[in-house]
Amino acid sequence: MRSLIPAAALLAALPVAFSANAQTLPSSQALNSPPMAQPIVRAVPDPQDVAWPGGTIRLDIDASDTQRGAYRVTETIPLAAGTRKIALLLPQWLPGNHGPRGPLAELADLRFTVDGKPVVWRRDPVEVYAFHVDLPEGARELVAKFAHTSPLQTSEGRITVTQEMLNLQWEKMSLYPAGHYVRRIRIKPSVVLPKGWTAATALDGQSVSGDTVRWAETDYESLVDSPIFAGTHFRKWDLGHKVTLNVVADEPELLAVAPSNLAKLTAMVDETLATFGRPAFDRYEFLLALTDRMGGIGLEHLRSSENQMEPRNFIDWEGMDWDRNVLPHEFAHSWNGKYRRPARLWTPDYRQPMQDDLLWVYEGQTQFWGLIHAARSGVQTREMVLGMLASQAGNYAEQPGRAWRSVEDTTFDPVFAARKPKPYGTLARSEDYYNEGALIWLEADQIIRAGTGGRKGLDDFAKAFFSYKGDGPSATYEFADVVATLDSVYRYDWAGFLRTRIQGTGQPAPLAGIEKGGYRLVWRDEPNAYDKARMDDAKSLSLTYSLGVSLDREGTVTATQWNGPAFNAGLVTGAKIVAVNGRTYDHDKIKQAITAAKTGAKPIELLVKRGDRFLTVSVPYKGGLRWPWLERASTRGTAPLDSLMAPRRGTPEK
Repeated sequence: MRSLIPAAALLAALPVAFSANAQTLPSSQALNSPPMAQPIVRAVPDPQDVAWPGGTIRLDIDASDTQRGAYRVTETIPLAAGTRKIALLLPQWLPGNHGPRGPLAELADLRFTVDGKPVVWRRDPVEVYAFHVDLPEGARELVAKFAHTSPLQTSEGRITVTQEMLNLQWEKMSLYPAGHYVRRIRIKPSVVLPKGWTAATALDGQSVSGDTVRWAETDYESLVDSPIFAGTHFRKWDLGHKVTLNVVADEPELLAVAPSNLAKLTAMVDETLATFGRPAFDRYEFLLALTDRMGGIGLEHLRSSENQMEPRNFIDWEGMDWDRNVLPHEFAHSWNGKYRRPARLWTPDYRQPMQDDLLWVYEGQTQFWGLIHAARSGVQTREMVLGMLASQAGNYAEQPGRAWRSVEDTTFDPVFAARKPKPYGTLARSEDYYNEGALIWLEADQIIRAGTGGRKGLDDFAKAFFSYKGDGPSATYEFADVVATLDSVYRYDWAGFLRTRIQGTGQPAPLAGIEKGGYRLVWRDEPNAYDKARMDDAKSLSLTYSLGVSLDREGTVTATQWNGPAFNAGLVTGAKIVAVNGRTYDHDKIKQAITAAKTGAKPIELLVKRGDRFLTVSVPYKGGLRWPWLERASTRGTAPLDSLMAPRRGTPEK
């Protein structure tokens, strides 16, 4: 064994060697001092509104490997004379994601060559989305080759490639040079698709040679805003106004849509244009996947949108009524979110953090219009839209998290919570700026309608605020601009109204818009159309407002209402109900037990498996089954909410 010599003895044994340099020896105080912070060196240049001087970048992606789900990327970056260093970035803050979602972990096998010769790269130790390359003298062209390894199962992330279709998003498989506004970087893309597949995108100048599809040169910002859906089973329909519906499906028979239902999709386009007025797009491409194999998505772009709906949506139109709201929602985003957007949600590149505090306009009002346009066009039935509003109202009427957390604070949820499940979501809250935002905008609409005798409503705000003014692809706004436009429609204390509803905590349930609209929230012992359809599709059971739990098809607890009966009895997420009152669990038995307990003397007895333990849990609940509904407060006349949902342009075929 090696001996350990005390430091003092070692120094004493070497007096001559150290005496000449005694002044450089650290003192005992310095040796024992705590660490001091080291300065963080920022090596990535900030973006400037100047063009990338090297010229047009070529981006070539081979997306033909559906077996392994790997995209193989070759990116050729021309260099200006004298360039000796370059920092390349993978987009981190992705538009429409409201948080840093760039899938850096899926970038693999990264290699660089300069003029055909390999060069070394290094990742920035502070900004890990940045890659630094030192360039030799006289370098003319830098080539990056790498793989984007798309998830193969949902535990790894969203699946973007199946045997039948793919969703190619350029920002996940391309790098861009730091130091420039992304609108000032020119790029020419191409993609190799599986044999026989058809691609749809908003990119211009498409040409096809064999299995390779090329598009005209564009800027990097427009490229990122123009994703691709492609598939072997593909159809497209003209919805009028230079709007096209492009659909890929798991099976060819899923692409059949009845003419009467296609008319409702056309009416949705008409109704949206009637509300918002002139669009900022010259053409628009709905990209829709009818699938349960590729991951779900609803993402907005200026000239297109990425949408997923359940496979049988077109051929079982009535049964899938609950699942179509993504289409009117994302279409409305072309005006609200892409053309008009909050000032600090617009960023010059995908490195600068986005500030989400006005998402209650961006998403909340879009959620409102998605519901209204669905009802006006018939894309969803009026009964289904009322069920969706009831579900939202019921949630906020009994959500404990509203006591401590404001709607505005939930706008930051996408940044730090990353949309992952929470142990107690009803207390923690989530992205409630969507649905509570929609209910607040409903109240604003009803205030305007009441104050103007029905002559005006939020439609007038939308036309004034979101109609395209010819001022470029994006125009930004602040809180004061929202207030000023509302005031121009109808004079009211809009600043006070919005600050109270959006920034306040412990507010009354956001039911005023529903009540001013001639409806009221009530509770019934059967689910409304929306809740029933969602539960039937997932084979789940939501007992949030009775027992205080949500259950999957096997009886496993997927959510617990904070301070609800089940929570107080000790039921938590992940526990599995095995038996109810001594009988094997199923959905019907637990509903029967809840109903029987209303007049029974004993609590509901649950046998629960948690981990490797079995527990008997008694739940003393006597309130019966409860689901939220909206019902008319009066049968006289037309309710203002019904007037709001009435078609504005034509009547869709029934």
